[in-house]
Amino acid sequence: MGQTIAEKIFAAHLRDTPTADNMVLDIDVIMCHEITTPIAIMDLMDKGMDRVFDPAKIKAVIDHVTPSKDSKTATQAKIMREWARRHKIKDFFDIGRNGVCHALFPEKGFIRPGYTVIMGDSHTCTHGAFGAFAAGVGTTDLEVGILKGVCAFRKPATMKIEVIGTMPKGVFAKDIILYIIKTLTVNGATDMVMEFCGPVVKQMNMSSRMTLCNMSVEAGATSGLCLPDRTTAEYLWPFIKDEYASIEAAAREFSKYHSDTDAVYAQSLTIDVSNLQPQVTYDYKPDKVKDITELAGARIDQVYIGSCTNGRIEDIRSAASILKGRTVADTVRGILTPATPAIYSQALDEGLIKIFMDAGFCVLNPTCGACLGMSSGVLAEGETCASTTNRNFNGRMGKGGMVHLMSPLSAAAAAITGEITDPRQFMS
Repeated sequence: MGQTIAEKIFAAHLRDTPTADNMVLDIDVIMCHEITTPIAIMDLMDKGMDRVFDPAKIKAVIDHVTPSKDSKTATQAKIMREWARRHKIKDFFDIGRNGVCHALFPEKGFIRPGYTVIMGDSHTCTHGAFGAFAAGVGTTDLEVGILKGVCAFRKPATMKIEVIGTMPKGVFAKDIILYIIKTLTVNGATDMVMEFCGPVVKQMNMSSRMTLCNMSVEAGATSGLCLPDRTTAEYLWPFIKDEYASIEAAAREFSKYHSDTDAVYAQSLTIDVSNLQPQVTYDYKPDKVKDITELAGARIDQVYIGSCTNGRIEDIRSAASILKGRTVADTVRGILTPATPAIYSQALDEGLIKIFMDAGFCVLNPTCGACLGMSSGVLAEGETCASTTNRNFNGRMGKGGMVHLMSPLSAAAAAITGEITDPRQFMS
């Protein structure tokens, strides 16, 4: 019987099977940020176990509140800095070099097909776009990972999601994953791996694949996965060119992490996107999704473009294509946060930052702050935000605020009109 990609990765990393359904895996990359990791660091110190299993396999960043907004967040950052220096963690990214973790770490070439990856952050599943098993974990699992380089998971059950058809004008990966979550509900993929495949996914660039995998957790999944191919190899080529004779050779090697044709799936779903409209959330759950035309006209106070979901250069280009030559509505606050310094620099070189500023946007340094209501774009009670982030829970971006999740294109359209708007009317 064949294996899924998740089963192949688990088999290659298996350290122990304490029970029939539990598998202890060796971990290739452990990622850390200043919100969840300091708790683990302090607990390990209290237990007299202030050690790391391999500093080269730990990647750390200060990204959620940066620069620090108060003494508490400054202390969290200080704990991270001192820990990284103490254990000679080379891949530590502080202010000036830092970026949103799930954009920065792939950009640095830290993720490879077949890897196992953990972090104390639920959107670690983003890195599954590279054909890696990547999952968010709790504090105890993070501590064990830092100390021993292992983590325990249930035996993987995989849901196959095949995306077919032709992408319509104005529809992007964000719209597809919102539609999938609407179809499955927030519990539809609980304890499963979501494997994204099909001709539409195969044609996607790595940015779009990361968007798909990033939001797999919103359907309850442990991780999202794409099959690594030439697109993956092209993205990683600057980091792997000394390991393979050519991009084609790398892609052939990566194909060993493709699911077998006779692999058994726990569930399968086929989505034809040919007639899909831009999607947008309403209410306070990520599966509360409608066609954008159904919510057109709803008032918006703030537009936020950024985050680990949609803060990459492709997202900024998309929004800029709508904003160019136009201005933000008088009633709207527009905020752009490029996800990494490299993305910010590229957006500057391409003239995109000027387009946003000329339109009336505030442009911020890379940070996660607004996404979870910690800084740099928090909503007041009763305010509404058109956002390219990944969660719309009650209070997510500020107590009493409402978040409408949508693509960067749709967010840019909302910024211009001051209300939820079908972006296709601005497209030539």
